[in-house]
Amino acid sequence: MYEWDFSPVLAEGGFLLVGFRNTLVLTATALSGGLVVGLLLAFARLSHRRWLKVPAGIVIEVFRTTPPLVQLFWFYFGLPIVLSIEMTPFLAASLTFMIQSGAFFAEIFRAGIVSIERGQWEAANAIGMTYNQCMRRVILPQAVKRMFPSMMERSIELMKTTTLVATVSYADLLFQANELAQKTFRPLEVFTVVALIYFVSISFISFIASRMERRFAKSGEFTP
Repeated sequence: MYEWDFSPVLAEGGFLLVGFRNTLVLTATALSGGLVVGLLLAFARLSHRRWLKVPAGIVIEVFRTTPPLVQLFWFYFGLPIVLSIEMTPFLAASLTFMIQSGAFFAEIFRAGIVSIERGQWEAANAIGMTYNQCMRRVILPQAVKRMFPSMMERSIELMKTTTLVATVSYADLLFQANELAQKTFRPLEVFTVVALIYFVSISFISFIASRMERRFAKSGEFTP
């Protein structure tokens, strides 16, 4: 019978913490960049100018329908060949997940914006607001509250997707876990601890998101 022994793993806990820190840094970088990319793509998709709308649609479809691992490999191995540049694992991963998550955020943003009643636009125009003022002060604040659950779900998916970066030797939590498993010969214990770290982290994020949704609902500001 297999004898569980977590002591070698716990003794090297700092090794996993470094990986977890790197995972959080990558997730935060990709998430912040992805939100910006998503918003820009959403505006381009909503534009009446075909030279904006068509390319944005192509980018969104390509990054939503191809595997993120293939995208990561292309950025890490392909882009340096095409552009004759050096690409670090962190930079390749950041670019990949910014655009990949941005493609999904774009559709969330677009759906949220078009869900706002036409009367809101008409009322803003009636008091002399420009398109940008209307979007910034009237439409987006309401749309964000409607999009919040989908945005949080996508953010959680992003954090889990970042585990792919171990394949390009970025020292995230999974990469560090692989190294520790080889060092301690305790893969079951190592990956059990990793699973618990992800479970606690994502459960905490989900808890905060649920609390915020309930606050929106109680104040009448959240529309599912």
